[in-house]
Amino acid sequence: MQSDVVICGGAVIGSAIAWNIGQLAPELSVTVIERDTSFQHSSTALSASSIRQQFSQPVNVAISLFGLAFIKAAKARWGVDLNLREQGYLNLANSESGAQILRENHAVQRALGADVALLSPEGLNARFPHLNVEDITLASLGLSGEGWFDSVGLMQGFQAHSKAKRLKDEVIGLRMQTGNVSAVKLLSGGEISCGAFINASGPRAAKIAEMAGIHLPVEPRKRTNFTFDCATPPEGTLPVMIDPSGVWARPEGRHFLCGCSPMDDPAVAFDDFEPRFREFEEVIWPALATRSPAFEAIKMQAMWAGQYAYNVLDQNAVTGAHPEISNFYFANGFSGHGLQQAPAIGRGVAELVALGGYKTLDLSPLGYERILRNEPLRERCVI
Repeated sequence: MQSDVVICGGAVIGSAIAWNIGQLAPELSVTVIERDTSFQHSSTALSASSIRQQFSQPVNVAISLFGLAFIKAAKARWGVDLNLREQGYLNLANSESGAQILRENHAVQRALGADVALLSPEGLNARFPHLNVEDITLASLGLSGEGWFDSVGLMQGFQAHSKAKRLKDEVIGLRMQTGNVSAVKLLSGGEISCGAFINASGPRAAKIAEMAGIHLPVEPRKRTNFTFDCATPPEGTLPVMIDPSGVWARPEGRHFLCGCSPMDDPAVAFDDFEPRFREFEEVIWPALATRSPAFEAIKMQAMWAGQYAYNVLDQNAVTGAHPEISNFYFANGFSGHGLQQAPAIGRGVAELVALGGYKTLDLSPLGYERILRNEPLRERCVI
């Protein structure tokens, strides 16, 4: 079997790339290989389905602004309403150093056109009177363009409108010839010769890269999400609140969705999806109850765990072509941001494959070269 382009990984990132290649170069044959076509354990399906512009790196702000416009246009483009809830992100700082980071990030965000405001403790209290602001030094609130949406709907939109061939199979090896990937070996026993190979395999990205002799510092890290009921919910329209403790919470229908940055965060097995219940009891509930009296009487409703494709170097995506294996392309290491970044990454990687360079957004700061140089592109707004 032969295909101009082979994509390893068929969730939102791989599907976004396949769809964009079809838009830019419909003459190219594209094959997407996915080991789990139910996507029940995919990062896409298990994510908190959020989008924000409150990043510290300009490239990440630009990527999310592109994603926002794409999500808003989904109904006109595909006839699909992705149910975007623009209720904002609220980042809280409780130290002067934390406030300074918010100020510096805000300058970056505003320079790129993000609709983000800084709030004093008094301004925060006026908007959200249920919050305890005694320890807060500054807050940053997305006034528009931030919130949450239908993650699976976005993935299915890419899939339904792509002409790419989709195979339920698993990549078990890469055949190399004259310094490039010449063929993809499948668990089923077959091979697909290819002109370009794209690694979009989520938490398994490092395993796939190793098949080409490439070191990729991406590993699976587990994140547990919880929903809870609140005896006396706070009034008003609520954002995604990011507490200084690392605990976050947002409305989810009649309930709330929440999680936290784990204190102990080791790499896990690819099949480890066991929720960490203790995080709710020992970390999340105490932090929320301290932040708001409304969250003192809450009851957990459900919990599930997903996996981040965690870039150990700097928690930022790795994308673009390998500098020596020129037909090996990365779309990896999103560290929890892949869903909102899928439209822009899909466009960028497709432009590299079909047009030979970035045309819409310059994603070169996220290139693999920084891995080789061991020069992190630090993102200070990691959740």
